[in-house]
Amino acid sequence: MSTSTTWGTSARERTIAYPCDKYVAQPRAAYYRGVTVNAPAAAVFRWLCQLRVAPYSYDWLDNGGRRSPRKLTPGADKLAVGQQVMTIFELVEFAADQHITLKLRSRSQRVFGELTVSYLIVPLAAHRCRLLAKLVVQYPGGVYGQLLSVGLPWGDLLMMRRQLLNFKALAEAS
Repeated sequence: MSTSTTWGTSARERTIAYPCDKYVAQPRAAYYRGVTVNAPAAAVFRWLCQLRVAPYSYDWLDNGGRRSPRKLTPGADKLAVGQQVMTIFELVEFAADQHITLKLRSRSQRVFGELTVSYLIVPLAAHRCRLLAKLVVQYPGGVYGQLLSVGLPWGDLLMMRRQLLNFKALAEAS
């Protein structure tokens, strides 16, 4: 498997059932990302809730140049299915201190196809866990879908790697 599809994850972590698996009927691809975080699962989850506020990757690119907050936003952890997340996603499922699952909103599906992502927290010890992400996608048809299937894995790797490393640093500092 290529780095663009499996960054930071083990073969075992790629066999786990992720909540996003049930939201795309026939995914054409799956991408896995992961980091070890030296912080409790609850701290990591609280930072994941911040996705309601900002994307936490490359702000100059995907946040209109505004910096993602470096302090927790009061109320961002009050999750509800159907909430808008990172502008182009909708929260479809969550379990406190365990996972957040997002589905691309319908208007964005015209660009990227059907896409769902789960951020999964796997505790290793009281103050250490793995933050894993799995993205499943059904690309649009035709030549555009074929081109997207080449570019999306690398673009996602670039953006999600930065996002996960930001969450790691923020959770470890809190």
